[in-house]
Amino acid sequence: MTAPFRFPRFFVTTPAPCPYLAGKTERKVFTELNGGHAGELNDALGRIGFRRSQNVAYRPSCIDCSACISVRVVAGEFQPNASQRRVIRRNQDLEVTACKPWTTDEQYELLRRYLRSRHPGGGMVDMDESDFADMVEQSPVKTFLIEYREPSLDGRPGRLVGACLTDQQSDGLSMIYSFFEPDDARRSGLGTYIILDHIVRAGRAGLPYVYLGYWVEEAKRMAYKAKFRPLEKLGPGGWHRFEPDQRELPLV
Repeated sequence: MTAPFRFPRFFVTTPAPCPYLAGKTERKVFTELNGGHAGELNDALGRIGFRRSQNVAYRPSCIDCSACISVRVVAGEFQPNASQRRVIRRNQDLEVTACKPWTTDEQYELLRRYLRSRHPGGGMVDMDESDFADMVEQSPVKTFLIEYREPSLDGRPGRLVGACLTDQQSDGLSMIYSFFEPDDARRSGLGTYIILDHIVRAGRAGLPYVYLGYWVEEAKRMAYKAKFRPLEKLGPGGWHRFEPDQRELPLV
């Protein structure tokens, strides 16, 4: 017998320095995801801008700032632009596998290279194997770790060049965290390719959206999200289309 649904209890974190905007502080509201209704709760909260981390759903709740905006790609209407088509051609030989959310040493070493290169001052750079395992394996919802590998050789798996922790929700794929080989010129645009692959996967599964998390207009490291159109953002009146700055943005 399924346990009865209980309305979640929400909590607020202590203010801390904002990781995106200098001089700002961040505060989050969060709740636990557990029990037989964890997936349904995660779906409902995802539609109003929450993100999942392990068994917790959270969203920004800053007193003096609303810069973090939830964004999602409309998968069924997406058409890659010229630079995205080049990324697809460059990486179309990759072998992609949706794995169960269990960690490996190979994944962890790739994550370490990625963090040292792309986010050397970030809060995750000191993550150890236990922290990584917790991030991936502690999920109360339908979760995959999607691997991107170079072609197999003589029956042996090819080199792992990318991975993404992904939740499958009732209305889309939610990209929790992706990481990839940061300094391989032959594989430039791997981060872009991972998002493009998720858009294709969502379309094949009949899921309308790919959730990209939060977009902060003033944060340069968030700018790549604006390249995936049509894009919707969550506002006071719900989700609606919007057109971020049309300037040329770098690949991720």
